[in-house]
Amino acid sequence: MKKQVKNNVYWVGKVDWELRTFHGYEYSTHKGSTYNSYLIQEEKTVLIDTVWQPFAKEFVKNLSKEIDLKKIDYIIANHAEIDHSGALPELMRLIPDTPIYCTERGIKSLKGHYHEDWNFIPVKTGQTLDIGNGKELIFIEAPMLHWPDSMFCYMTKDNILFSNDAFGQHYATEDLFNDLVDREELFIEATKYYANILTPFSMLVKKKIEEFASLNLPLDIICTSHGVIWRDNPMQIVEQYLKWADNYLENQISLIYDTMWKGTKRMAESIAAGIKLSNPEIRIKLFPAATTDKNDIVTEIFKSKAILVGSPTINKGFLSSIAGLMEEIRGLNLKKKKAAAFGTYGWSGESVPMITALLKEAKFEIMSEGIKAEWNPNDTAIQECIEFGQEIGRLLLD
Repeated sequence: MKKQVKNNVYWVGKVDWELRTFHGYEYSTHKGSTYNSYLIQEEKTVLIDTVWQPFAKEFVKNLSKEIDLKKIDYIIANHAEIDHSGALPELMRLIPDTPIYCTERGIKSLKGHYHEDWNFIPVKTGQTLDIGNGKELIFIEAPMLHWPDSMFCYMTKDNILFSNDAFGQHYATEDLFNDLVDREELFIEATKYYANILTPFSMLVKKKIEEFASLNLPLDIICTSHGVIWRDNPMQIVEQYLKWADNYLENQISLIYDTMWKGTKRMAESIAAGIKLSNPEIRIKLFPAATTDKNDIVTEIFKSKAILVGSPTINKGFLSSIAGLMEEIRGLNLKKKKAAAFGTYGWSGESVPMITALLKEAKFEIMSEGIKAEWNPNDTAIQECIEFGQEIGRLLLD
């Protein structure tokens, strides 16, 4: 059933309450998601994006109840990833000649996914599409927000930005609008979405927002492709993106570790106690990497001014949960964050220097060459960990 967004603009997407992983198994979706598709019914009828392929038949069936599919004049594909374009093959089977407006890279991506040569119309920033009643769609290329083919489109007079993946969240809701949902839940999911998906492109996020602002277009509503539609003060999420894009830091340190026989865990807890002694105002969070959702950890790393990463030495290396997390961190392109390593060892002790090297590669400022404890830390080693934590805490005083 379609839901009115504003005037002749309607939501015709799908709420997925059951979704728990996304991008395969790469991203956790504790709160489900939505696949937002929009129908504009002015003198011309326009469909903006579709839904994920598993819901394609349902989507087309529901859409056909709302409108004669042959009356769709234009399809806009803001982004070719299959959670947005997945219903296109089912839809285009019924209306094969309908023009699809997208970027040049969008054409390449859609052909790569579906191996179909549909009626593609390439567009660039600033081009417009007349949809009647004095209204236009303005196309705005948005490469790497978050794929090379991504774009926005803006609807004049109704002042709506269809932003695709920007400003979204994986957040299932039947209410759809930001003023109708739990604000705390909403911003938890929005932060996680930015931290895990858009952080590597923060410089481009800032430039694209500045570019849109320079167009001096009034903004009443942001229609995202996942999660809520921002209709109550939509600039609040734009302003938050500008903060997140500007080397975001909170007064927080996160200790991420894995442990075999609890020795590295004891180190983490002792270091945390030391940090609190010298820097009582800082927020301290500890995360056992093997049993904590990796995307939740990445979100906390994104918020933190510093991280400490710990693992015992095993096979002249370190534990696989930390190895996987270090690869996640490497790709985030984080800046102006500090770090150090810690860990136990029995025979050789490679884990701390190896983790330190990876933190350097990920562009963290190394606060210390780290701390090791032999075997199960004794009272002396625990005291050294507390003192190490105190020094870290002093280095992080505002």
